[in-house]
Amino acid sequence: HSQTKEETTELFKKCSDVMTTLRTMRQPSIARVQGIATAAGCQLVLSCDLALCSAEARFGMSGIRVGAFCSTPAVALSRSGVPSKQALQLLLTGDLVCAETALSYGIIGKVVDGELLEEETLSLARKIAANSPHGVQLGKQLYYQLDDCGTLEEAYALATDK
Repeated sequence: HSQTKEETTELFKKCSDVMTTLRTMRQPSIARVQGIATAAGCQLVLSCDLALCSAEARFGMSGIRVGAFCSTPAVALSRSGVPSKQALQLLLTGDLVCAETALSYGIIGKVVDGELLEEETLSLARKIAANSPHGVQLGKQLYYQLDDCGTLEEAYALATDK
């Protein structure tokens, strides 16, 4: 059966809650993408703090191809630092981009050979875990607070106060 407007709204709210939690939780989150990440899958990658993918991975915002618009994924895309021309091209065409293009857009942080993806991801997690938990938590929190500052002066004032 097709979903009612209320069911769709509830689903989008739950999805938004997950994405918000990824940003606000103290621990860093790492996305690992082996295949295709579209719409909410791409939103999930964008919402994680770090992201690695295999060279075969593809990314996109496919809702437009079925008569919809990726509205909640657009939030993550618009706030991720992906330039607006590239973001709108993804959102308005529904095209998939390859791993190297996703890297150049800033959707992911590193492209690795598919056979090494799991080990590279675990290695990154171990490297972070070997650091001071307090420092990692403070660093993640401060980074996003700095990103939300309106001016350079506000950002330096915030960073000086920490």
